[in-house]
Amino acid sequence: MPRASAADAAETARRVLDIARERFSAEGFAAASVDDIARRAGVTRGAVYHHYDGKPALFRAVAAQLQSEIAARVVATAEQETDAAAQLRAGSHAFLDAITDDRAARVLLVDAPAVLGWAQWRELDAAASGRELREAVEALGTVPPDLVDAVSQQLSGAMNEAALRLADRPDDVAARDCAHRALDLLLDAVAPR
Repeated sequence: MPRASAADAAETARRVLDIARERFSAEGFAAASVDDIARRAGVTRGAVYHHYDGKPALFRAVAAQLQSEIAARVVATAEQETDAAAQLRAGSHAFLDAITDDRAARVLLVDAPAVLGWAQWRELDAAASGRELREAVEALGTVPPDLVDAVSQQLSGAMNEAALRLADRPDDVAARDCAHRALDLLLDAVAPR
């Protein structure tokens, strides 16, 4: 039997990743099965393992993809502003909205720390949104250099907690408004309007 071309293999890997993202978002890591993902992607279980070396590796690929997409949205929104304080504020609000879209909070904030472990989870975050947040806090010039990491981590933690709260209330407009207003209060401490 002929082997698949590189393009066919890449398409299979992409399809598996798309289905896995859908299933992990809808069901969570524990309930999503490789057999179901394979069936929905129209491939064998062996094909999933060939491309992703197991369910945890597949989950990590989904989490990395989500982190990258969220970071891109944050950066695109922040870059519409001209000064550092406005960029931090716009990017922070964009993060809160982006991570609560498409059930990303379930994958990134609920399952990822448990499935990947804290070290890998922090590594993924640091390579994407965490790095962007740190750079934005540093660019302000108002936070002492020895506090940039601590301020960035605490803002990140506050936004993650707000995202978890909103993920439980996806249609609660008042909760979303409160989360954004509370975020503005926190940001006022480091980036006054």
